Amino acid sequence: DVSQNGEDYVMYCFHSVEGYSKFGSYTGNGSSDGSFIYTGFTPRWIMTKRKDASDNWAIYDSERDTINVRDSYLYADSSQAEATYSTAIVDFLSNGFKWRGAVNFGNNSSGTYIYMAFASLPFKYSNAM
Repeated sequence: DVSQNGEDYVMYCFHSVEGYSKFGSYTGNGSSDGSFIYTGFTPRWIMTKRKDASDNWAIYDSERDTINVRDSYLYADSSQAEATYSTAIVDFLSNGFKWRGAVNFGNNSSGTYIYMAFASLPFKYSNAM
């Protein structure tokens, strides 16, 4: 469904910046001891999408949910308000994020996912005194 005459397209391109942002893919396992995704930083904001099935883009952040486990999410491609679901839960860790339940947009068994993550403290090196 690309390059058709008379159609308009928008493309967003991103690349990872060490200590600031990470983009990639992973495979879900459908478990409460879910997939761990290494980012190299504590996430401030993540967005995930299952790429081998139809589902929404889900966003989690540390502004609305300030402690683990985080269960409040938004859909980037829907007008639906903030939602929670008992198995749509994720932990933000010091070096990535880990799913704590099975959910189609984040951690179903054998699902293939893409993600984007941005750091809580986007600094590669700390020069604290």
